[in-house]
Amino acid sequence: MLNVQGLACARGGLPLLEQVSFALAPGQALVLRGPNGCGKTTLLRTVAGLQPALAGEISAAPDSIAYAAHADGIKGTLSVRENLDFWAAIYGTQGISAALEQMNLRALADRAAQNLSAGQKRRLGLARLLVTGRPVWVLDEPTVSLDVASVALFGAVVRAHLGQGGMALMATHIDLGLPEAEILDLTGYKARLPEPGTGGFDEAFL
Repeated sequence: MLNVQGLACARGGLPLLEQVSFALAPGQALVLRGPNGCGKTTLLRTVAGLQPALAGEISAAPDSIAYAAHADGIKGTLSVRENLDFWAAIYGTQGISAALEQMNLRALADRAAQNLSAGQKRRLGLARLLVTGRPVWVLDEPTVSLDVASVALFGAVVRAHLGQGGMALMATHIDLGLPEAEILDLTGYKARLPEPGTGGFDEAFL
């Protein structure tokens, strides 16, 4: 289970969000919404442990979170198969066949990643999720560069993950066919900036 209570986070020293609370149980998905710059990416990075929180608590089992963002995390000189083998070794899992199949990469398995199209690279980057063995997927705009068919393909992968007791926290404006997913609009969690001269953000520029 992923449990977030009273979370406050910042970007570049500027507080963005405060008092964000939610919980995910096995089989649940939560979609973050809000305008550009409201803090969706910052919240996801904080939950994934890539930056510290200003306040609040994030509770999850050790090594339970897999994070996928705008960077695909692939090595261009390695083949598709070698990339997935590398990540399987990193995460201590075995077998990449399901990942190749579910992300429609089997025909590209021996192609160097640097020779893939943008959409194919994206599918390979997302296929990493399937070899992590981790139950909580934290996803930042996962469908960038994907065509309609690939979006549907990834939606099916997420549904299968949830069906197996996995969880998904994601920022996306694309319909992935997850009618059971809850929506959390971050607009109402905007952090209040300190008044000028009170020891807050403005004085950092003096």
